Amino acid sequence: MASVIPASLSRFRRTGSWIDDAIYAIAVYAVPFLILLGTLATLYFLPRQYEARGAVPLALRVVADRGDIADPADALEALRDVAPVSRYSTHLSEKPIWFSLTTPSMSADSSTVVELPSRHAQTLACWNASTLAPFGRADREGVSGEMRVVKAGFSIQIGRIHQSEEVLCRGTFSGPAQINAFAWEWQGLRNSALDFQESSGLIAGGLLTLAVFVFVTALINHEWTYVIFAVWLVGNLRLCANAMGWDMQWLGRMLPSDFMQPLRQFTFAAYYLLTAALFQQLFRRELRVVGYRWLLRVIQYVGFVLLAAAFALPYAYFIPTLWIIAGFGICVLVFFLARLVWMARSRTVLWYVASLGVVLFATFSEVLGAAFGLKVLVGGVNTVMAALSSSMMAAFAIAEQMRAERDFRRQAQMELRNTYEVTPIGLFTLDSDGHFVRANPALRAMLDLKKADYKARHWNDYFEAGAWGALQALASKGSDGELEMSGSSERDTGERRYLLKAIRSNGWIEGSLQDTTERSKAVERLRFLAEHDPLTGSLNRRGIEKAISQQSDETLPWALAYVDLDRFKLVNDLFGHRSGDEVLRQVAARTRAHFARSYPVGRIGGDEFVCVMNDTSIEDAIAQCRELISILSDAPYQVGNRAFQVKASIGLVECSQGVRVQDALSHADRACREAKKVAHTHLVTYRKGAAAFEERAEELKLVETLGRNRLPPGLFLVMQPIMSLSAPTESLNFEVLLRMRAPDGATLPAGKVIVAAEESGNIAAIDRWVISTLLEWIEAHQHQLANTQFICVNLSGGSLNDEQFMEDIFALFGRYQSIVHYLCLEITESVALHDLENTQRFIARVHDMGGKIALDDFGAGYTSFKYLKALSADALKIDGEFVRSMCAHPADIAIVEAIVALARNLGMRSVAEWVEDVDTLRALHEIGVDYVQGFLVARPQESSAILTASSAASFLKDAEAVSFVESLSEPAQATVFDYDWHARASGTH
Repeated sequence: MASVIPASLSRFRRTGSWIDDAIYAIAVYAVPFLILLGTLATLYFLPRQYEARGAVPLALRVVADRGDIADPADALEALRDVAPVSRYSTHLSEKPIWFSLTTPSMSADSSTVVELPSRHAQTLACWNASTLAPFGRADREGVSGEMRVVKAGFSIQIGRIHQSEEVLCRGTFSGPAQINAFAWEWQGLRNSALDFQESSGLIAGGLLTLAVFVFVTALINHEWTYVIFAVWLVGNLRLCANAMGWDMQWLGRMLPSDFMQPLRQFTFAAYYLLTAALFQQLFRRELRVVGYRWLLRVIQYVGFVLLAAAFALPYAYFIPTLWIIAGFGICVLVFFLARLVWMARSRTVLWYVASLGVVLFATFSEVLGAAFGLKVLVGGVNTVMAALSSSMMAAFAIAEQMRAERDFRRQAQMELRNTYEVTPIGLFTLDSDGHFVRANPALRAMLDLKKADYKARHWNDYFEAGAWGALQALASKGSDGELEMSGSSERDTGERRYLLKAIRSNGWIEGSLQDTTERSKAVERLRFLAEHDPLTGSLNRRGIEKAISQQSDETLPWALAYVDLDRFKLVNDLFGHRSGDEVLRQVAARTRAHFARSYPVGRIGGDEFVCVMNDTSIEDAIAQCRELISILSDAPYQVGNRAFQVKASIGLVECSQGVRVQDALSHADRACREAKKVAHTHLVTYRKGAAAFEERAEELKLVETLGRNRLPPGLFLVMQPIMSLSAPTESLNFEVLLRMRAPDGATLPAGKVIVAAEESGNIAAIDRWVISTLLEWIEAHQHQLANTQFICVNLSGGSLNDEQFMEDIFALFGRYQSIVHYLCLEITESVALHDLENTQRFIARVHDMGGKIALDDFGAGYTSFKYLKALSADALKIDGEFVRSMCAHPADIAIVEAIVALARNLGMRSVAEWVEDVDTLRALHEIGVDYVQGFLVARPQESSAILTASSAASFLKDAEAVSFVESLSEPAQATVFDYDWHARASGTH
């Protein structure tokens, strides 16, 4: 030990002068060491204050009173033939017990006393066996005669005797009682009783002191696990008191005997639950590694069963229940303790495990001994040593935990300090007056602040006017706010921008500061580029559309000029894009210089410019545009040593209030294209009432009609055959297309009707009409569709995202359940990916009802392949743009071939649209396309023509196509092929 002190002394931090260090060393090391050394010497060398020796165990003759013993005389008669024993167990019986003992003379000069130490004794009456003279009576309420309460049980004052004397007693017991007796010389028993009281006081004082310390520590540090530990220590105290027999007391007060049995039962049950809860909380991190959480959950549930039993069962029945449940709990906890020691070998865990192990063994040793008849455990272990050892180990565990937490906090503080010093963001603390208290190196470098200037410098010294007030307002908002401010012009940092965050803490303001000058410039640049063309500095398409949108809300007259450069492409092709870019810059500069500054000018294409001529009549606009044509076309553009002559054409549109942005741009673009054809003026003007406006007015009228009527008149369906390439003469599949007859009898194209319906918001009603009409038609002519495996019908995006439409359609499917398998609903890629989860749910529901799904125009979008695996479609309809030109462009063939292979590998069928010649048909067959559709096969037909046809191939008119189709495979193979798709969509394949 002496060799340890110098090493330890070298670790403590010097506090000042040598006298301070000396006192510190004495207080921390010398005095505690001397106390420890003195304590060990006292325990080893000095005798106990109340040395208790001389107890003589007495043999007992015992018989249970079953109602046949009327008086002490009968009891003596019944005991004569009973063999003597040293200890007798009542086995939880609460019936009266008769027993006799023979006490020797312990001392001729002192009284002889017989101790009956059973803490489970409830009543006791004793007689002199020779004379049957009573010694007295005793119970937990009081004693009489020569009976006394001593330690946990009772004693009989025999008096001074010179020879052995027989004593007869009758007692009642509760719980796992063990009856035994000791003969004492009076002073020896007195010392033993004083030793007992000293031990109980030591245990109570030690455990209560530790519990209070832990409880206060827990409250101060908000560590609620230690609150459980403090309460568990109190429970530990009560169980130790029960084991020693003084649990009738609490803080020096006697508890009423009527409450003792219920209190003991509740104590046992509560202690079980507290042990389980403490174990769970203390080792929650380690238990994640140990596993078997379900087993710990079982003993927790069993604890509630024990608690219910404590309130419901009498003591005699509760004790066996306690043995069973406590035995199970002990086994489980021992299992977990063993795994904890093996797997989580931290010192904290080891101390906790040792403390819990000692308490569990000491507390339940007698229970195990009484329950299982283990003689070695009968009488338990030394309760005082067990309690003190457990408390000491618990103290070590708490100290170890505190040390670990202190080390963790120290490490965290060190890391925080290091982070504070090296972080590139400026960190600061200001006092309530705005002067610096702390600042990290990043902030000092940012503001050129010296440590010596902390108290002398104010926040306002480094930032714009009003910076201190703005900082205070920001700090009052909490951690969510942030603020940008500029530097100080007096310190030549006025152009710099800073991002500031701050909060109030303990009367100070703490915050962070970032120099965002470069980022602010970048953001401003990005904002500029978001609406401006980086090449010319003019507005881009987004910017010009915003300007048009703002102008369309005004009531003042205005016009839109669309400028296009003629043959500008030659400049790029002959002299390079650098020359072309310079010409564009000069065009933009001339345009902005000519027009008033209030006119927004933008570049929306390669050589296309737009000018919003606000608050300008059409006549004034025409005059200005003519001047602009001269300015742009007459003077050459000097680029280096070259001069370029570029002509400009302008389309001018007189606009009205409320015009749509896209409409205005479209009309101006159309006027500009016409202007390029007019060689002499290069200017075309659309005034209000021009033909282009009339056409647009007709479109708006159609939109209004569709919006006013749920179903416009004149709707009808046509059907375009889809031919199978595996057996074209054996199947009759087709797509249903929408048409509309105008009042004048002309047929409006589907595209115009659908666009108008989508604009009016009436597309769902039209889609509902198409599907319901088709289902009615199928039901009426089902017997004529023997060769039809599927009928395609398009579904618009607006309908797919209309919940009411979805419910109506699936209600229709339920009504026509027997024919839904004919339907193949086509949805485009953009519609399918608009809400992927909604589309997946829709496809699954269609499949559940027997329908099929096809992805239309596949390949037109760039996300098709990425999301295809998430869409369980039955077929892919290849975009017609690839099919129509595939024979002229090898790249299109490769794309179509890849889509077909992809569909085949995913178990889907492939359908090629826009098939218009035999060469394309042959190429598609070689690639392996399953179905084809287009004008080569057939144009859209009336329904009557479909019903009279036997197959899609019967519509072929081209002789070469007919010859090719006749050369295809046998019909039997096609039937199997088409059935395979039908089976897959129905969920049977």
